[in-house]
Amino acid sequence: MKTTVLTGEQIGIIDAASIRILERTGVLIPHEETRDRLRERGAKVDGERVYIPEPTVRWAVESAGKTFTIFGRDPSMRADFGTGARNYNSIAGEALWADTPGADRRYAEFSDVSTAARVGDALRHINIVGAMTDPRDVPEQVRCIEVFTELIRNTVKPVTFWFHDRASAKYIVELCIALRGSEEKAKATPPCYPFLEPISPLRFPKNGIDLLYETARIGLPVPIGPMAQSGVSAPMSLPGTMAVENAEILAGVCVTQVIRPGTPVCYGGICHAFDMRTTQLIFSGPEQAVFGIAMTQLGKSYGFPVYVNTGLTDSKRPDAQAGAEIGITLAGSIAAGADIFGHMGISGVDQASSLEMLILQDEIIGYIESSMRGMDFSEEAMGISLVEELGPGGSFLQTDHTAERFREELWFPRLFDRQFYGAWRDSGAEDTEARCIAEKERILSEHTVPPPDAGLDREFDRIITAARRELLP
Repeated sequence: MKTTVLTGEQIGIIDAASIRILERTGVLIPHEETRDRLRERGAKVDGERVYIPEPTVRWAVESAGKTFTIFGRDPSMRADFGTGARNYNSIAGEALWADTPGADRRYAEFSDVSTAARVGDALRHINIVGAMTDPRDVPEQVRCIEVFTELIRNTVKPVTFWFHDRASAKYIVELCIALRGSEEKAKATPPCYPFLEPISPLRFPKNGIDLLYETARIGLPVPIGPMAQSGVSAPMSLPGTMAVENAEILAGVCVTQVIRPGTPVCYGGICHAFDMRTTQLIFSGPEQAVFGIAMTQLGKSYGFPVYVNTGLTDSKRPDAQAGAEIGITLAGSIAAGADIFGHMGISGVDQASSLEMLILQDEIIGYIESSMRGMDFSEEAMGISLVEELGPGGSFLQTDHTAERFREELWFPRLFDRQFYGAWRDSGAEDTEARCIAEKERILSEHTVPPPDAGLDREFDRIITAARRELLP
């Protein structure tokens, strides 16, 4: 049974409130062609404001694709959505980078992309590798093009990064086609997706919509994730915040479907509460645990795969606070049935990217994934005949049954400490943060990624050169 916080009646209340918002308040869409297409589908348009009636919303929800997969450079590395699988991605990009927890931050650089990709490639549970950087040393007109290429060169897994605009998205599509060898193969095995992020409350970015006309050429799926904040960009009420968030997502679904009917969508229920003391949003308070479960229920009620912002932390370093916040929020939304979680590897609330935090999150994901495993109730697995054989006071330690089964029955941490106290002291009395730092250094010194085919590498260079020639002043 799935974990829930909303009843069916409460889901209906939020849905009805969202429809009311779309019909009476509307959304701002600064994209003329999209407004015209929505008008043709029954929406009322007044300047840039679009009022979307319920039949249009229901048509879009019905039209949207509900399952999709993105694939790595190695197509056997995949992330499945809408099938019951769980996916974990490192952050698509942050402006700042923390080389060591607690140290001064710096602006992210292009060289950090390959570092982030190699670490993400090495971590077992991170199956979508994010750039983790928005590097200012690359001009924004070509930034996403070069970041995408650097990701593909440094991981064999699917990737995520921030798209910029339609002009650069055209080259991303060309790179996808070059990667796969043909347009049809690029459609069948997409390596990434553009993230459509409405601006709460009830606005859309022009470039975010415009670039979808380009990515629709190869049918890239579209996660839609606004970040409505209680008391700032949404009512100071968890249900009210969810109603605004849900309205923005449903409007985004309408946008994707008038651009290309059937476009697969991921429902990004990533609303947050706002801390009135610090004046920033809350990444991982108890409200976020509620949002993670409730927004999963809402998204699933429409049939969509769901992305939630859980598994994050307000802490700036991989400490006890981080472990508690990551584990508690992540466990609830996993149990609720979400498809993808967080943007892992963020230090605090978008304060910087941190490889050490990403490594801690990977460890906690392994812990929770192990707790979700099935159990074998066969007579052989349960070992009841062995109980009868050994009888009262017997030891199971030396038996073949234990030797043959303990590796599959137990989870063994890579970072968490289970040593005897004396052994822990003798080995340096390290805390979790120190072990995360050591693991980062080990990965960067030992982990290698097979390079792309030389011909593909040359084609990437050709496309980047063409993009720079066209897009840069």
